[in-house]
Amino acid sequence: MSPSAIDPAPPSHELGSDPTVLALRKTLTSESAALAKRFRALFSLKHLAAQKPATSQTVPAIEAIAAAFTSPSALLKHELAYCLGQSGKDEAIPYLRAVIEDRGEDAMCRHEAAEALGALNDAGSLNLLRQRRDDPEEEEVVRETCDIAIERIEWERSEAGRAERLKQSDFASIDPAPPLAKTTENQSIPELERSLLNTSLPLFQRYRAMFALRDLASPPDLPTAVPAVQALARGFSDPSALFRHEIAFVFGQLSHPASIPSLVETLSNTKESSMVRHEAAEALGSLGDEAGVEDTLRKFVDDPEQVVRDSIVVALDMAEFERSGQPEYATVSVA
Repeated sequence: MSPSAIDPAPPSHELGSDPTVLALRKTLTSESAALAKRFRALFSLKHLAAQKPATSQTVPAIEAIAAAFTSPSALLKHELAYCLGQSGKDEAIPYLRAVIEDRGEDAMCRHEAAEALGALNDAGSLNLLRQRRDDPEEEEVVRETCDIAIERIEWERSEAGRAERLKQSDFASIDPAPPLAKTTENQSIPELERSLLNTSLPLFQRYRAMFALRDLASPPDLPTAVPAVQALARGFSDPSALFRHEIAFVFGQLSHPASIPSLVETLSNTKESSMVRHEAAEALGSLGDEAGVEDTLRKFVDDPEQVVRDSIVVALDMAEFERSGQPEYATVSVA
């Protein structure tokens, strides 16, 4: 995004606001600050932006996150978009629309902005999302994400969607698609795997199977956990880079040791999309206390792809966090 699109300087009404938000904003928007430190500041701001009910920190936190869209780091910008989507606040919507509309912005960041609008259930963005989905000149990863976001918004607002009873998830994230609805006969892991891998189904439906499998893998001592992780790992053979990247993201949420072999293989495959490899690196960071993971990550500190190198920096910081026993990966307490 061009520097003129979002001004990194605090707006005048914010200058006297909460000193915590201002300090975090200063770190997040500083190109001289270490990337890992900026990520920790971001996740602190994400917490403040997502508070329910909203507080005096909410809107300044959203503005602080959006201010960093001027950064040259695609990795950071895609994470900004994700955090704005997870805020649950309509105040984030204009910033996300601006990212999608900017054709000069990195496709990974624009995809994340489209996904975030779906997470925010923003019916006002449906026309924009449809335009991007139906544009043959648009990046495939953006088109696919817009398609999923449209289906999510339409599902959320439909009679059928409102009538569905969903299993309570262990994960607080707002996902690109909900898990499959509860039924009198829950689908087996092989049935879910067939839906997951069936490329003739809409991506939204396949994502629902993906998140249903994720929920069967948590907590990690469930008898279904390892079979569910193994089923998910087969998704790394899918032709869609977007789909493969979401598999890696889910593995980062699960932090299940059974996912390590497929994540290492994905990160090690230099022919794989950098969008997928970076997500595999960060997923491995969440498993940093497992034997050999940190050594594996260090092999890629000089990777040819910038987004992968940046992800390794963040992943190693996450690995250090996992060993530290700190309650949250952030710079302020979120208790």
